[in-house]
Amino acid sequence: MMRTVTIRRRGRGVASSATARPTLLTPMFLTVAVAGLAYFTADGVLLPALPRYVTGALGGGDVAVGLVMGAFSLSAFFLRPWAGSQADLRGRRILMVAGGSIFALSVVGYLVATSIPLLVAMRLLTGVGEALFFVGAVAANLDLAPAERRGEAMSFASLSLYIGIGAGPFIGETVIEHLGFRAAWFVSIGLAVVAVALSLRLPPMRPEAVKGTGPEKHRLVHPAGLLPGVVLLATIWGMAGFLVFVPLYSRDLGMAGSGLVLGLFAGIVVLIRSVGARIPDMVGPARTTRISLGLSAIGLATVGLWREPGGLIVGAVVLGIGVALFTPALFALAVADVSPNERGAVMGTTSAFLDLGFGLGPATLGFVAAGVGRSGTFLVGAAVASAGLGLVLATKLGVRSSDDGRTSG
Repeated sequence: MMRTVTIRRRGRGVASSATARPTLLTPMFLTVAVAGLAYFTADGVLLPALPRYVTGALGGGDVAVGLVMGAFSLSAFFLRPWAGSQADLRGRRILMVAGGSIFALSVVGYLVATSIPLLVAMRLLTGVGEALFFVGAVAANLDLAPAERRGEAMSFASLSLYIGIGAGPFIGETVIEHLGFRAAWFVSIGLAVVAVALSLRLPPMRPEAVKGTGPEKHRLVHPAGLLPGVVLLATIWGMAGFLVFVPLYSRDLGMAGSGLVLGLFAGIVVLIRSVGARIPDMVGPARTTRISLGLSAIGLATVGLWREPGGLIVGAVVLGIGVALFTPALFALAVADVSPNERGAVMGTTSAFLDLGFGLGPATLGFVAAGVGRSGTFLVGAAVASAGLGLVLATKLGVRSSDDGRTSG
């Protein structure tokens, strides 16, 4: 990491004399981004393919689909904190290479998975690859970004994920229709190999030791990542329920389907995280976190209370704005005052709550839908997001870093 830090310091010196912002889109930053795009596209290919494979070729039902898809989040949740500590000890590149390789190996297993238990085992392995690659890539992006542009960096980096899981299903469906499931697995494997090849072009990206820290500082669960993680869970809980139940709720409202709503939601996220990538840094990560939690709660409440197509569309727009701003601001906030050799551990701890939210959200809200109706799921999601906002205000999360758009280095 020594070379990387030196480059950034020189960049800052030049930027200071020229009164220009430090460079963000360096060759290494773009390499990490493109590697992430290849990886998440490989992941996206599997999203429509696996449920169809389980119910078709393997003859499973909805429970089997849930087990296969949920196994991925289970292993990823438990491995992310460990992956974060390894990123700090061994460097970011090795996690990206190992994660992409394990992902590809797991999908090779899909080729011979002729039973649901075997496929579940392979999905557990896929989750291991996800934990390693995701944490390594996020830590790398934060390392390569100037402190005052970390929110912008996370906005750009997250585009790899959203574009990947947006384009991947289209690719997967097309390949399955023309060539079958085995071809879809090979496409996913090939994209993962591209991610590994690009990751190998990076330097080791091992953080320098910081004075006053030692091996004891590399904790499996980093305390600095817990509060941001709980706040992350508060937003993901409702968003996950929104993504799961909108396809059904839209039909309850007499709409032909949810394509318009989900497309609008995803389009807003991509637009803001590209054109408006600087917003978290300009507004300040702490203030942006509060605003985004408020918007998420308002959006979900609008969907639940205004039970018409117009309410669903307006609510999706407001929720999309909140979600677009939230993660870049929160991740920048989480690492604002930690040393470079602890960022991986913080990101591993915080990002583990992503898997928890995507697992617990739909599961718990399913009981709400069965008890009070689908509109109630959005109201509960709004209440959880509001609780997250209350937690931020009560604990003054982010008060340790300035809210004028500059985070501490």
